[in-house]
Amino acid sequence: MGLFSSLLGNAGYMDPEEIQEEYGKLFAETEEVEIGFKLIRDTFIFTNKRLILVDKQGVTGRKMEYLSIPFKSVTRFSVESSGHFDLEAELKIWIGSDLVPIEKKFNKKVDIYDVQKVLATYICK
Repeated sequence: MGLFSSLLGNAGYMDPEEIQEEYGKLFAETEEVEIGFKLIRDTFIFTNKRLILVDKQGVTGRKMEYLSIPFKSVTRFSVESSGHFDLEAELKIWIGSDLVPIEKKFNKKVDIYDVQKVLATYICK
């Protein structure tokens, strides 16, 4: 992931082995990483059971918030692919009856359809 893209807040792919090594303590026994993405300090992970948003806080980044969103709580989602002049693709996820979605942007190296496939697999059961 390029520095310019990171500074704009666009996420890039994260190696599943790196995810397992760094965040393995968060996963249930039968939980498996499907795909993960990293921003400058934050990470979001799609498993076969939920979406985990990791928010590193503070100057040192030692304080962390882990937001776990079970796929059954997602009421709808949308993906927007990048265009010729766009720098990013976009994902929006609505939780429960919330009117404001969680929004994440991805750099051009990310195939937004991979993200869409994971969501469709687990939400549209």
